[in-house]
Amino acid sequence: MTTGKGIDKESLELLLGSLRDFAKSRLPDRVLLELDAKDEFPEALVREIGQGLGIQLLFIEEAYGGMGGGAFDVYRVCEAMGRIDVGIATGVLATFLGSDPICFGGTTEQKARWLGRIAAEGLLAAYGATEPEAGSDLGALRSTAERVEDNGALVGYKLNGNKQWISNGGFADLYTFLANAPGGPSWFVLERGEKGLSWGEHEDKHGIRLSNTATVTCDDVVVPVDRLVGGVEGQGLVQAQLVFGYTRLMVAAFGLGAGWAALARALRYSEQRIQKGGPLSEKQGYTHKLIVPHAVALEAGRAYIEETAERIDRGDGSLNTEGAIAKYLATEAGYRAADAAIQALGGYGYTREYMVEKIKRDVRITRIYEGTSEIMEMTIARDRWQDHLKTRGRHYHDVAATLEALGQSVPDVGALEAARACHALGEVMERMRVARLTRHQHLLFRLGELVALAEGAGCLARRAARARRGELADKADRTFEVGALAAVSRVFARQAALRVAGEGLAWVRGAGGVADGELHAFEAALGLPAIHAAQAGLLADLDAVADALYGRSSEKGQEA
Repeated sequence: MTTGKGIDKESLELLLGSLRDFAKSRLPDRVLLELDAKDEFPEALVREIGQGLGIQLLFIEEAYGGMGGGAFDVYRVCEAMGRIDVGIATGVLATFLGSDPICFGGTTEQKARWLGRIAAEGLLAAYGATEPEAGSDLGALRSTAERVEDNGALVGYKLNGNKQWISNGGFADLYTFLANAPGGPSWFVLERGEKGLSWGEHEDKHGIRLSNTATVTCDDVVVPVDRLVGGVEGQGLVQAQLVFGYTRLMVAAFGLGAGWAALARALRYSEQRIQKGGPLSEKQGYTHKLIVPHAVALEAGRAYIEETAERIDRGDGSLNTEGAIAKYLATEAGYRAADAAIQALGGYGYTREYMVEKIKRDVRITRIYEGTSEIMEMTIARDRWQDHLKTRGRHYHDVAATLEALGQSVPDVGALEAARACHALGEVMERMRVARLTRHQHLLFRLGELVALAEGAGCLARRAARARRGELADKADRTFEVGALAAVSRVFARQAALRVAGEGLAWVRGAGGVADGELHAFEAALGLPAIHAAQAGLLADLDAVADALYGRSSEKGQEA
C-alpha cells in the first residue's frame, strides 16, 4: 500500500542507507562522546548531512529544487537521525522548522527565492518564535514590526525583539522571525549579516550538546517589504498552527529513534551479561521490566506517528491534535526507554562510555521543545473534550464500536481491548461533564494522558490488523513480524484499558464526581470486570514480545 505523497520506497531506502553509512563512518560513538564533552556544534557535519546527503531536499517541493518528500518520509528520516544523535538531528530539524513559515505561508516568489537557495546552497535556517517571557505562548509575543514608509508607500519593516532557545541561532544563514506588525503577528525572513541582527552565546545545556542553541536579537533591523511572509500582515499565528501537526511528528520521531537506540544497547548488553548461570536476556525479571514494556510503548508511538503521517500525506489537514498525541506517546516512551536502558546496564549505564547516559540526556528535550508534554496534554484534552460535547458523549463509544468491528474481523490484534479503553474513556469524560470536573486543571491534564493511551491502543491495533492483512504502507517500518506485532498490540491495549478505567475512576472519585452509593455502578459502567478479565494471557504475550526482540523462535522467559 502506498501513501498519497512523497518519494518512492527505493529513494527513501537509499536516503536512509546513506544516512546510516555516514553515521557509521563519520559519527561513531567516540566522536559523538567527544563532541558532547566539548559542548561543540559540528557545523561542518550538519551542513554535510543537509547538503551532501541531500536531507534538506526532502522537505522542499520539487518545483523549488527539492525532493518533495511527504510527512511519512520525514518521519522515517527523523527517526533514523534520532537513533544517531538527537543533537545533530535538532540542527537538521531547525532548518526544516525555520523554513516552514515560508513553505506553508510564503508567496510563490518567496518560496522560489528562499527554498530554492536552501536546496541549492544547503543553507541552515532558524525558527525565531519563542521569547524569554512568552515561552511557547506565541500569542503573548512582544517582538515588534514597525512599518517603514517612503512618501506614504510601505517599503519595509523595522524589527525589534528577543528570541530565546533558538536552535541554529548562532550559525543560521536564514532566520524566520515572528513579530507583531500593525496588522497582527507576522513572519519575516532575515538573512545573516543584517544590520542589527545578533545572537548570544551557545547555551550550556543538559543534553543535545551537539546542537547550537542561542538567543537571537533584532535591534532596529530594517528589512524590505518583500520579507513579510505571505505578503499580508496578521497571518503569523495561523501559519504557525498549520505546521504543528507536521513538526511535532518530527520531534515524535526523534523520541522514537532515541528510545530504540537506547533499547538496542540494552538488548546487546543483556545477551552478553551472564548472571546466575545464564544471560540476562533469558531472565523475565530483567526483560519484562526493563526491555519489553518500553519496546511496546515505543511501537504505540510509532503506530500513531505512521497513521498521522499517512493522513497528512492524503491531505486530511494539519492534524494538530493527532500530532500532539503522536509526540506525547513517542517522546514519553523514548525518555522512559532511555532511563530503563541505564538501569539495564547497571553501573555501566551510568557512565558516559556506554552512551545510554548521553541518550537519556539528549532525548529529554523531546518532551520540551515543539510544545512541552504538559502543553500536549492540554491540547489533547481540550480538543477531544470538544468532540465529546459535540457528539453528546458518543465520540469514544463510536470509536470503540469501530474497534469492536475490527476485532471481530481480525481477531487477537488488541482491537477488543482497545475498544474497552475507549468505552471507559467515554464514561470518564461523561462523568466529568456531569460533575463539571474540567474546572480542575489537573484533571484536564490527566484526561489528556488517558486520551493518548486509549487512542494509541486503537491505532496500534489498526496497525497490527493491517500487518495481518498485508496492508501496511510500503514505506512502513517492520521491526516486528505480524504475530509479534499483534502481541505488542495486545500488551499495550490491556495496559491502556486498565489505566484509563482505573486512573479515570481514581481522578473522578478524587474530585468528588462519584458518590459512595454510585461507586459500584460506575465501576460497572467503566467495564472494569471485563478489563480485569482481559488481562488473561498477558504474561504469555510479554514472553512472545521478548522472544521476538531477541530473535528466539520458541524460548520463553525463565525465572529471574
